[in-house]
Order: sequence, then C-alpha cells, then structure tokens
Amino acid sequence: MTQVEARPQAGDTVRNAPATGGSGGGVRAKGLGGNSVGLMGGAVIGVSTVAPVYCLTSTLGPTVGEVGLQMPAIFLAGFLPMLLVAFAYRELNRSVPDCGTSFTWSVKAFGPKVGWMCGWGLLVATVVVLSNLAGVATSFFWLTLGEITGNPDIAALDGNKAVHIVTTLAFVAAATVVSYRGITATKWLQYALVGLQLAVIVLFAVMAVANAGEVAGSLSFSWSWMNPFEVESFAAFTAGLSLSIFIYWGWDTCLSVNEETTGSARTPGRAALLAIVVIVSSYLMVAIAVQMYAGIGEEGLGLGNPDTSDNVFAALAAPIMGSGLGILLFTAVLASAAASLQTTFIPVARTALAMSTYEAFPPAFAKVHPVHKTPGRATVVAGVATGVFYSVMTLVSENVLVDTIYALGLMICFYYAITAFACVWYFRGDLRRSTRDLFVKGILPGLGGLMLTAVFLQTLKDMWDPAYGSGSAVFGVGSVFVIGVGLLLLGAVLMFWMQRRSPAFFRGEVLTKETPALVVQD
Repeated sequence: MTQVEARPQAGDTVRNAPATGGSGGGVRAKGLGGNSVGLMGGAVIGVSTVAPVYCLTSTLGPTVGEVGLQMPAIFLAGFLPMLLVAFAYRELNRSVPDCGTSFTWSVKAFGPKVGWMCGWGLLVATVVVLSNLAGVATSFFWLTLGEITGNPDIAALDGNKAVHIVTTLAFVAAATVVSYRGITATKWLQYALVGLQLAVIVLFAVMAVANAGEVAGSLSFSWSWMNPFEVESFAAFTAGLSLSIFIYWGWDTCLSVNEETTGSARTPGRAALLAIVVIVSSYLMVAIAVQMYAGIGEEGLGLGNPDTSDNVFAALAAPIMGSGLGILLFTAVLASAAASLQTTFIPVARTALAMSTYEAFPPAFAKVHPVHKTPGRATVVAGVATGVFYSVMTLVSENVLVDTIYALGLMICFYYAITAFACVWYFRGDLRRSTRDLFVKGILPGLGGLMLTAVFLQTLKDMWDPAYGSGSAVFGVGSVFVIGVGLLLLGAVLMFWMQRRSPAFFRGEVLTKETPALVVQD
C-alpha cells in the first residue's frame, strides 16, 4: 500500500489528511464519527432538512402572488439550477470529501476571501431558515393543540407575541440538545417523521384533486401551468424563482455529513440526487392539486388570499381533509418543521467546525464532543444565534417570516452560485479529458451558477423596492433588502476582523488551492 498526494479517481479510498502540522493544504480530520450514515440515511437527512410540508405551507401563497397559475412551472424552474448545482457538489465531494463543503471547495478554487464569504453565506442562510422553522413549528404546535382540544383560545395563544417567542425558543433549545447528541441519536425518529410527511402530503393531494370543483374558484388542470414563459414579467419570474430556490434549500446537508458517511466519496452525492428527485415530485404533485382545488383568487380559500398566504395548509386542511384528517396535516407540518429544525443544525455546525479547523474561525468552534462526536460548541452557538435572530426580528417586524424567506433566497443563490463556479474552476484542467468531465464538471455546473447569478442580481435590484416581499420598509428601503444585504455585509466585516486574528489562513498558508485530499491506493 502506498500513500500519494493526488486527486481521487474512481475506485480510490479517500482519507482525510491528518489534523497535524500548523500549515498544509489537504483536508484535515476533525474527530467526527465515521461510518454513521448510509445512502438511505443521507437521503432522509436531505429530505428532512428541506422540510417539504413546511416549505409548501410557507411558500405556496407567496409564489402564487408572484406568478399566478405558473406556480408549478416555477417549481420546475427552481429545480433545474438545483439539479445542475448538485452535479458540482457531487464532483467536488468525490475529490474533497470535507464537511466544510462549499467553504472548503471555494477556498481551494478561488482563495481564502471568496471561500470565507461563501461559508458565511451558508452559515447565515442556515440561521435564517432555522428561525423560520422554529416559528412555523410554534404556530402549528398551538394550532394542533387547539384542534385536538377543540378550544380556539389555545390556538389563539400563537397570536400572543410573548407566548410565541418563548415557545419558539423552547423548540430551538430542544433541537439544539438533540443535534448536540449526534446524528444517530434520532435516526429512526427521522425516518418516521419523513415518512409521515410524504404520506400525508400524498393523501392531501389526492383528496384535493378528488374534491376539486366543490368550492368557488376551483380550476381544471391545464398544461399551460407548466410553461414558465407565460409569467407576466421577468421581475415576477425571478421573484417566484427565488422562492422556488428556497424550497429546495437543504438537500446539500447530505454532503455536510460526508466525513460521517459510509463511502464518503460517492454516497453523499447519490443521496443528494435521490433527495432532490423525491422533493421535486412532491412539490409538483401538491402545487397542481391545490391549484385545482382552491384556484388563485384573492378571497376565501384562493391561494392568492393575502390573509392566508403565509400558511396555506392551515386554511385548506379542514375543507379538503375534514376536521379529523385535517389535524393529521397540522401534525405533519409540525413534524416537518421540528424534524428539519434538528437536521438543519448539521450544515451550520459542520461548516463552522471546518472553518475553525482551517483557522478561518475562532479556535473554540473546532471542538468536537469526545463522546457524541459532534461539533458541540458550534451547535450551541448556532442555537443561540437562531434564538436571538428570531426574537429580535419578530419584535421589530410583524412580517419577519415572509421577508426572511425572500431574503433567504438571495443568500442561497449567493453561496450555491459560488460553489457551482468553484467546481468549474477547480476541475478546469480535467475538462478536456473526456466528454463526461466537460459536461458534469464544467458545462452543467457552470450553467447552474449562471442561472443562480442572474436570479441573485435581479432579486438584488427588485428587493430595494419596499413593495417586494411583505411591503415593509426601513427608512424607505425594502426590509427584504435590509435583511439580505445587511447580513452579507455583516459577513464582510467579520471576515476582515478574522483576517487580523488569523493572517495565516488569509495568506493561503492553511488551506491551499493546489493541495488535494490524501488518497490511499490499495
């Protein structure tokens, strides 16, 4: 057996380079528990993090508000860049299976500063979505209790700001504790929760189609719904696409556990593709079904009704499924948000762990629990940051849920696009080697990156207008712009602060562009 420094090829076994030696360039072992996740487990983590039921109830209304009947087409359009970026993730993971994923890969491709900002984009996007997950879990917790007890006063407790915030913080704390204890601590619970979500939304979609025509505004299915070119304007298209991209976010969590996965070079990429296929199928099925049943009107049960747009399932559960089965849908949304709340801690904690390991973050974040084999300090800090962010934004703006979802699309486009371009640049020497390499390492990721960049730039322009999102404004500037751009600028400030504390990383002495992973050839 010989050890060589070379880019992995098919059949090679990839190992992490030792975490010794103050500077070097390979990926480093971080003390995470290996061989803890398989193909199915990875796919379940991906689906759980995306939280399809939660995403649907939060975005069906806003998406219809932007693109009308073309909602199914927009869901398909959002799937395309995700699929193209998934090729980039798969190829980069094969070469550098590091839990830092986008951060590590973009540093190797473009250098420390671009890589740091890419990692920050992932971190801040995750904290934002964690806060939304906790908020939705809280709303459906009280709604479900109210339905079970038949007491509307209990359901109304969610409208009490103090009760809502305290309950949300309790959900965040519980998810933090579970994540702190490790990936395998709730393995079978995650299987059950994902299975429940998928089973309930299939039942919901079938009953919606079966009951279509019973309420005012119901529509007959039309293939024109699948045509994105019928969206009335490019601005509306990009706004809808930004929301669509949000509902696919999280599939790459499969890659964040690559150092803990059996077959770390290949299994995570396959799990990610499997998760994406399951998710897009679910979205299209539900989008078509609810559009047939409720239509897109702005009154009553119509999906365009502004009074119900931020929580469509709460309005449609009883009319479609009846009061008994309607509780099952509420339970599925609660389960979806709660399960995703736990798994969404995975990418933020492991990205912070990797950034700290490579000296791009304070050294405290590099600590791994000796028993649970998790990045404990990073997990706790992520939980605290999530609780503080949600509490502050809820007190500042009643429209925080809608506006942070819109802002989240901007941040997702930011770090996904950088990762896609990192794949093209990192493998630029391989693109002439074969037709396969040209397409899966160059053309497809490049197209995905260009699409996401276009959405990012158009969204950046549109969100300046206070009418974008909920219509809230801060000193005349749209609150979505303030949230999205403000968080990215905060990252730039922190990066320059870290540059003073850790000059070696920013000089390219810790994680270099050239040195690939350590390969053990049998």
